[in-house]
Formats: sequence, structure tokens, C-alpha cells
Amino acid sequence: MSQRPAVETPEAAAQALSHSPESLRARVQQALEEAKKQGATDAQVVVSHSVGLDLGVRKGEIETLEHERDQNLSLIAHFGQSKGAASTTDFSEQALLDTVEAACRIARYTEPDPYAGMPSIAFKAVDWQDLDLDHPWELSIAQATELAQRTEQAGFDAESRIENSEGASVNTRRAMAFLGDTQGFMGGYRSTRHSLSCALVARGDDGMQRDYAYSVSRRAADLGIPEDIGREAAERTVRRLGGEKLSTRSCPVLFAPEMARTLIGSFTRAISGPAQFRESSFLLNALDERIFPEWMRIEERPLTPRGLGSAPFDGEGVQTRNRPLVEQGVLRSYTLDSYAARRLGRETTGNAGGARNVTVRPGTLDAPGMLREMGTGLLVTELIGQGVNPVTGDYSRGAAGFWVENGEIVHPVEEITIAGNLKDMFRAIVATGSDVDYRGNIRTGSILIESMTVAGE
Repeated sequence: MSQRPAVETPEAAAQALSHSPESLRARVQQALEEAKKQGATDAQVVVSHSVGLDLGVRKGEIETLEHERDQNLSLIAHFGQSKGAASTTDFSEQALLDTVEAACRIARYTEPDPYAGMPSIAFKAVDWQDLDLDHPWELSIAQATELAQRTEQAGFDAESRIENSEGASVNTRRAMAFLGDTQGFMGGYRSTRHSLSCALVARGDDGMQRDYAYSVSRRAADLGIPEDIGREAAERTVRRLGGEKLSTRSCPVLFAPEMARTLIGSFTRAISGPAQFRESSFLLNALDERIFPEWMRIEERPLTPRGLGSAPFDGEGVQTRNRPLVEQGVLRSYTLDSYAARRLGRETTGNAGGARNVTVRPGTLDAPGMLREMGTGLLVTELIGQGVNPVTGDYSRGAAGFWVENGEIVHPVEEITIAGNLKDMFRAIVATGSDVDYRGNIRTGSILIESMTVAGE
């Protein structure tokens, strides 16, 4: 009978991290004091430490085995509105002093930037909740090997047409970071991230296909059953056999959740501070404009317990908060750090380090329901290339997936290109699915677009 992966134990914390919270905090404080001694008007220090294990098997044999142990100290020193930055992976006292001296020296010779500086103290996090991000996984090499082997073997056992494997892998990583500045902020937290994946190759009458399946979570117990991941990888691979080309046409396009995430990623990049103040966004100055259908809502939820993008404060110590980005289809906020906010004459939104847990409010239809809603059209399950112009929104990407008729998959499709413009595509969204994929920083179900150009034969 299948068993779930071994769960974390309290003892794993001591076994995983070699630096204590107190020692990281002390390094932050020492670097800040030294920066002030050298004349910095303000300074910010981030100290981080992480450990991890990455193990991969192929055809039952260990192919990769990596133990990771990383550490870093980075400092930004401000001399008025001039800024210098330096970092080191050496935690010795002399290396710390040298790093501070380097950042201060750079700042003294850097031209002043009227928008540079620390965020206002009023925005800093003062008291924050535990987001349940730390779930260390005590995992031996033997246990990791067994999990990967079980995952891969289940894929071979599920389908006779599975001929080869690109491997199954187990990854676990634990990190701890502290951020402090001369305004008095000091905060840190631990976090974990674990994953299990499998990629397989199948052979059919017309050739070979590959596909994969994976699971990722803060907590090992949430990864699911290894055999299920292997079977899913096999099913996804085999169903791609017999792919056909399409003639060029315009038709509805349904993006599966993993692919829908890329559409929302283009949106979040377009509303970021740098894209706005550099005037390199297809949504330039679009605040308070309707860019999606009236029923659509997109939120940022950085305070989601165990969320893969969750954080109690941003990279400048600013309090994060759950908030709408899009309400009733209208863009309500950009995502800004303090520098971008000053460039745009606005206030920081707590997005130093990017948007976190961007969530599309799900619709009521599950995956089969979304196919029925589309009726006849293209289901996209893979995108190829980077054919998105962030300035104009022009969109053209290689794709693969399935042709759908009367709400049912008819046959796999390959070697096609889908094209449109993101502004038009956003307005033409017909429905979002309830099949939300939570395995990332962007959480969305499938997205159905009324019509796009599909270029084939």
C-alpha cells in the first residue's frame, strides 16, 4: 500500500541550520553599527542562511545528489541620497567590516539620486503574525532515494508506452533571514520549501513525447503520495502521443492553470514599479482603468498561512498586507517598493521583492466544466518561447495542447503558435476555473479567452 512521504520532526530544525537567529541578528546589528561609524546616514542589512538537499534518480539509480549550504550578508549604505551596496558570503568579522567599508566607499563616489532613500518609518512592520512557513523535513539520503524511486517506478508501471525517464527528484530547502536597518527595524523568520517531481518519455506510432508532474509545498506532509505523482506524469505523457497540427484559424483558447499563471505573470510585471516609471509597460498609467471583465477580481495575499509567496514584511521591512489589485475588472494598485513609489509620486505598497501570492478569484466551473464552457477550441497545456512584448502587449508563443469539440478532448495538438495582444486578451476573458493551481506565487485556475489567432499549417 502507498505511503505518504515522511513528515517533518521537531529535531530537524537543529540538524538543518548551523546559524542561530541570535547569531544572524548579531551580525545585522554589528554591520549597522559599523556603517554608522563610517558616516552612513542610513543603512540596511540582510543576512540569510539556507541549507538544502536535491536528489534525482533516473531508471532507479541516483543520478544527482547535491547538499546545499549557502549564506550571504548584503548591505546598502546611504550617504544622503547617494547609495552603495556590497555583499559577502564570508561571515567572519573581518569580512563583515570589509563589506561595510566597500558599500560606504561606493556610496561616497555615487551620484546622488533624488528618489533614493529608506522607506518612511510609518510603513515599517511593527508586529506581525506567524505565517506558518517553517516545516523542516528530516530526510536521509536513503529516504529521499526511496521516494524518488517510488515516484518514477509508478510512472513506468502505469503505462506500457512509457519507454524512458528524464528522472524523478526530491528537493528540500530551509532558509532563515534577518533584515535590519538604522531606523530601528529588525525582523526575521524561517521558511521551508519541499518538492517532488517526475518527467517521463513515451513512445507511440508517430514518435516520442515527454511530460511531467510535480508537487511543491512548505510542508512535506502536503506533497501528496509519490505514486500519484508518477502516475500523473505517465498519464500526461501518454495523452500527448499522436499530436496533430492545426490549420490557421481564430478560435477560443483555454489556458490550463499552469499556463494561465503566465498570463497573470505578464499582468503583474506590467503593474510593477520599474515597468511604470521606466515607461516600459503595456499597462502604462492604467490605474483606475478597466482592463479585465467587470466580474474579475485579482488579489495579493502575502499573509496566507503556508503560502509559497507569503512574507510578513517586504525586502525593506515594510508591512505586507492582503489587498485587491483588480476589483470589478479595474486596476486598483501598482506594486511598488519605496524607490518606485517616490519616482511615481506615490506610497510604497510593500512590494520590495515583488508581488506575493497573486490570486485570481476562482469561478464556479471545474476543469471539465471549463471545457464544456468553451465548447470547441484549443486547450493549451504547454507554452514555448518568450514571445511577449512587455511594452506593447503583443503576444505570440509556440504552444501545444489539445483540440476540443463539444466540450470533449478530441486529439493532442502540437507545433502551433497562438497570438494576440494582452490588453485584448485580458478584456476577452470569458471565465476562470475553480481548478486553482496553488503550486506557486501566482494562484489561478484555468482561463478561457473568447478568441485568439492560432497559426498552424
